[in-house]
Amino acid sequence: MALTHRERFRRLMHYQTVDRGIHWDFGFLEETMERWAQEGLPEEVGAPGGDRMGRISRYFGVDPTMHVPVHIGLNPGFEYELIEDRERTVVYRNGDGCIVEEAKEGQRTIPHVIEPGLKTREDWLKYKERLNPDDPARHQWDYAALADQYNKADVPVIISCGAYMGWLRNWIGAAEIGLLCYDDPELMSEMVNHLCDLFIAMLEPALHHIEVDLAWGWEDICFNNGPLISPKLWRQLVYEPQKRVFDVLRQHGCDIILTDCDGNIFALQEVWIEIGLNGAFPCEVNGNSDPIELRKKFGRELRIFGGVNKQKMRTREQVLAELIRLTPLLEDGAFIPFCDHRVPEYVPLDAYRYYEREKLAMLGFSQEEAEAIEPLRGITPTQSSVFTRGIGGVVRPVL
Repeated sequence: MALTHRERFRRLMHYQTVDRGIHWDFGFLEETMERWAQEGLPEEVGAPGGDRMGRISRYFGVDPTMHVPVHIGLNPGFEYELIEDRERTVVYRNGDGCIVEEAKEGQRTIPHVIEPGLKTREDWLKYKERLNPDDPARHQWDYAALADQYNKADVPVIISCGAYMGWLRNWIGAAEIGLLCYDDPELMSEMVNHLCDLFIAMLEPALHHIEVDLAWGWEDICFNNGPLISPKLWRQLVYEPQKRVFDVLRQHGCDIILTDCDGNIFALQEVWIEIGLNGAFPCEVNGNSDPIELRKKFGRELRIFGGVNKQKMRTREQVLAELIRLTPLLEDGAFIPFCDHRVPEYVPLDAYRYYEREKLAMLGFSQEEAEAIEPLRGITPTQSSVFTRGIGGVVRPVL
């Protein structure tokens, strides 16, 4: 029997058999979308403007989700302020209150921070005003009225659950936050607790009415050789307030909680699992968070999202080898494979189309299901027989 998208997600995340896997992605760099527009994306899909990333995802047939609206960030954000227009870069104050420098042309990565916005306790008071849980803008939704729409949905329902060090790292600076943990741990603790109080105040009204399947957070607090904040400091400063938020989620039936963290997450993931954070994303292979190694280390306590090595998506041969490598994770369960960050500009459209078609074969999609997705028509999986076992041990026919 075919499952709904919601039933499939719930069963997959609890290591139960499913009819097929889940088809998600993590989006694409601007340069990638520009390249693909030149390589044959239909004009209505690849043209600049609007939600181009969303259009491309839908074009490739990703499985749908719904997101519960919550406002947990800065409100208002800091106003854009042009500081200096240089020959190749522009310097400006961003929405986080930091002065940054960004390239005008070429690949756009994370802007270089020249001056963080949060440097003193007085600065924190300015941020705290923008993190007021009583702000009317944070209470604009009637969750009781929205309940039927979400609770009767046949797709996974997702809610944002915030950042506990990641946002502070953005506001304070990558080097400065490590120093502040030692120089003024009381201030660090105050900031973390205030964020957690805000998250709980925003989440509880929604969770009271709406059944949520997945809570999604963000950190980006790791390099390729480990975290900016040691596990010891995380336990001292973040563990208890973060656990308060996760306890609220679980009390309302949401037991799948992930955070988006690039880099090598192994040291922190051990602490996170104790707190209740049991989902890893995007599992950057070259950031030393290979999904196979994560599963070896943390077993079935960890749900894994992403993990397809973006550097192995340049050719069809690389794509096939990488997907075959990840097949044991699919057979084990609680794994949703997609690119381990935004798809980079060196991935040709042809290789990506092949990747998506071969991935769907691995996920157990039928020929008819795959052919219903326009850009995948006419592509035959190269060695689909290696994927015949399918998700959760369910035998699938050779496509």
